[in-house]
Amino acid sequence: MSCCVSCCASLTCGLCTSVASGISQKSARIGYCGLFGASLILSWILREVGAPLLEKLPWIDSSDSQTKEWYQAQAVLRVSLGNCLFFSILALIMIGVKDQNDRRDSWHHGGWTVKMVIWLLFVILSFFIPDVIILAYGFVSKFGAGFFLLIQVILLLDFTHNWNDAWVAKDEQKWYIALLVVSIACYIGAYVLSGLLFIWFDPSGYDCGLNVFFLVMTMILAFVFAIIALHPQVNGSLLPASVISLYCAYVCYTGLSSEPHDYECNGLNKSRAVSTGTLVLGMLTTVLSVLYSALRAGSSTAFLGSPPSSPKSGNIYNLFIL
Repeated sequence: MSCCVSCCASLTCGLCTSVASGISQKSARIGYCGLFGASLILSWILREVGAPLLEKLPWIDSSDSQTKEWYQAQAVLRVSLGNCLFFSILALIMIGVKDQNDRRDSWHHGGWTVKMVIWLLFVILSFFIPDVIILAYGFVSKFGAGFFLLIQVILLLDFTHNWNDAWVAKDEQKWYIALLVVSIACYIGAYVLSGLLFIWFDPSGYDCGLNVFFLVMTMILAFVFAIIALHPQVNGSLLPASVISLYCAYVCYTGLSSEPHDYECNGLNKSRAVSTGTLVLGMLTTVLSVLYSALRAGSSTAFLGSPPSSPKSGNIYNLFIL
């Protein structure tokens, strides 16, 4: 048994060293995105299997009044706190670094074996923090989550503007038509999803006014986005407006699907598969947002560029000028 443990430890160290070497040779952004992705996967695992383990920790509230969902939230918050502390401290250390001549740049790009160990220690130590600190962090993290949703919208706008630029730059009628088709498809998808949400989260016989308010506001905002994008004085782009409208419908769905399972207005409360699918889709969206932001921030000098004007585009081109 001791021999097996020793071999496993040796293989693990070798794997970490190989990974660290590969990251140093490629890009630090890949490493940081990998750590962030690992924290999401670890949170998911502990959310599903960690409740019985947390119940055995004496410094965590083990009263009979706490439910399984409470322990699941505790597991996710503690992993999140460890992750937050690691990246926050690293960000503070890197303040003022502008080029590779700074000594601290080597800390940013190298030392991945040490950073992996430190990251893991922060996550482990977060499970020894008293409940009161975790509750305070959970309250603050709600505002951080809202801020991250705003960042996701900005990243999505950046992506769609680049997409719009790439197709408009081809300066061919078929690409303008393709942009129009994609934009219309996104708007159809947004309104179809909103219609389904009315069926799922506004069941007959119950007073679900708050759900209806969010759904109606989502549909109104999608219409307003189109009006603003097409207004002559704005000179906006229809594609970003349509994609953002579809994203808003998705965010509304994730918010409503997170309502308590015993809430009568949650029409999906008995579907475990839907809940898991929502969680997976949310994790993928988060990982893609972080990955895109890391790659975009490190390789782009301009945030939202403008496409070249085209004398051959005609009226349909005006729908896609930024």
